[in-house]
Amino acid sequence: MTAEQAVIGSALLDPAGVPALAELLGDPGVFYRPAHETIWRTITRMSASGRPVDPLLLADVLRASGELLKVGGPGYLHTCIEATPTAANGDYYAELVRSAAERRRINTATSRLAHLAGDQHADLADVRTMALAALTDLASGDTWPDPVPLGSHGALPTFPVAALPNWVRAYVEAVAEFTQTPPDMAATMALAALATAAGGRVNVEIRPGWREQTNLYMVCAMPPASRKSDVFAFMTAPIYRVEDEMRAKAKPQIIEAETAKETAEAEIEALMAKARKNPDLDRAHLIAEITGARMVAEQIEVPPTPRLTLSGDITPETVTHHLAVHRCLAALSPEGDLFDIISGRYSSKPNLGVFLQAHKGERLQTDRITREQPTVDKPALTIGVTPQPAVLQELGAAPGARDRGLLARFLYSLPPSNLGYRKTRTTPVPVAVAAAYDGRLADLLRDLVALDEPVTVLLSEAADLAVEKLQAKVELQLRPDEPLAHIKDWAGKLVGHTVRIAGLLHLAEHVGGDWRDPIAAKTVERAAQIAEYYTAHTLAVFDLIAADPATEDAHALLQWLQRPKQDGTHRAHIKAHDAVASSRRFKKVADVEPALNLLEQHGYLRTDQPAATGQRGRPQALTYRVHPSLSTPVDGPEAR
Repeated sequence: MTAEQAVIGSALLDPAGVPALAELLGDPGVFYRPAHETIWRTITRMSASGRPVDPLLLADVLRASGELLKVGGPGYLHTCIEATPTAANGDYYAELVRSAAERRRINTATSRLAHLAGDQHADLADVRTMALAALTDLASGDTWPDPVPLGSHGALPTFPVAALPNWVRAYVEAVAEFTQTPPDMAATMALAALATAAGGRVNVEIRPGWREQTNLYMVCAMPPASRKSDVFAFMTAPIYRVEDEMRAKAKPQIIEAETAKETAEAEIEALMAKARKNPDLDRAHLIAEITGARMVAEQIEVPPTPRLTLSGDITPETVTHHLAVHRCLAALSPEGDLFDIISGRYSSKPNLGVFLQAHKGERLQTDRITREQPTVDKPALTIGVTPQPAVLQELGAAPGARDRGLLARFLYSLPPSNLGYRKTRTTPVPVAVAAAYDGRLADLLRDLVALDEPVTVLLSEAADLAVEKLQAKVELQLRPDEPLAHIKDWAGKLVGHTVRIAGLLHLAEHVGGDWRDPIAAKTVERAAQIAEYYTAHTLAVFDLIAADPATEDAHALLQWLQRPKQDGTHRAHIKAHDAVASSRRFKKVADVEPALNLLEQHGYLRTDQPAATGQRGRPQALTYRVHPSLSTPVDGPEAR
């Protein structure tokens, strides 16, 4: 990709040559790397509008559009300049880029034709027609690739259920079949259930000085009517049953302690009443007696009612209070109430502190709740929720949610809905499968809750090497132009999340056994498969959360472009002022430019570089060519 860097470098070194380079390159889609295409589109727009082009100004424009970090930051612009031997050879570099794009286009077309010809079930006439059309496109040298739908992402992977321990996998598959839901939802809540048992009670030490708690923040976003509540109930039932058992078992002790404390306090009140009624009594003796009674009362501790879970409808202050009492808790909910509260439902601004600290186990100050509550070391909060996707967008818009790292702490799942494709009669969850899940999860909960203090599990030597390989792989993906470059905040925690998942898999595989043995390399590898799944879904979720505000405007423009003009023809070229006139939502050209840029990025429009006139004055307005597919009649709401 050195030639692509050299084209960009040539433009930055000699901005006057941009129109000539743009004419040689033609479509900005000739760039192989998306980051290079983004940079080049920005350069050509700046040049066409008469703005000066240099690295500093270009960086400012990219920063304003939110694309600077995605293309590699200001440093990458200088990397392109350094890769350019001389701007005088810009046309040569442009030719190399265009030739490489043409070869890729020919290779793609021939590969498709070969695949089509090998399909024995395809109609031969259709094959011949499609082949001739492809060859005609190649001969023309100016083809439009299919545009990328707005706000869409490629098909996301299904949760790798085979990576789960057998008793968890069997139950996840059975629940998914019975409820006719994607296995992703049951699997995500299964991990949340395991984290409820282990979070804050078992830690994993990767290497000396690097430990991870085993609590997780899990979210599986699905639309309404997706049977979220049913799946949630199946996966979390053992947790609430064990919680009820713990409360029932502790109730006699709590009542006994409450009674003893109330009796001691009643004795104090009686002594105080005696002092008030008899002022002539020996004051020193009476004070000593009352003091002794107070000390006895204060020594009587009423144990708190045991808790494993919190509801979704809680305030940050309530979470802090309960963590101060119980230290290890899980906020579980089939709805998105928790996210509403994090976003600031009960306050003028979000209170993120407890959710940031309780993920990592950082020291939690509780002085604002009551002076008598201690500061909590190593708090551990697990979150397992199944909200609607729109709730994630609201969370993403909350002040500080991205900047302070809250969004980076979640593992996201965004499976497709089965609505419209569900069976009407399904197989119930087998009794033996349900009993195995219920019994083993309950046993794990009882064993880990009974621990007097947190236990640390080590990695085997081979597992340590597996983690090291994963670190190296992720590090490469954080580089500019790599998949995780624009979500470094989330990806920076990916290895830690993988180790946490490995710890949970290890515990689930050793229920009732010696789970204190080192974690095996195969367990880490299976955890990495699961982490890879969440990585793909997180990329889609971050695109959803950080959706360009111009998306709705772009949809409106698409509908306008698909409608024929009064003479029955469709628009082949437009200018920005045409788009302004298309809808009352636009008042001036500046209002419509973000939407036009978005449509260009998705391949619906192409910018025609205006010819240089050599004259001073206002530059010519940009002309956009319209993708031919938009002249195809459409049905449904988009046709109106």
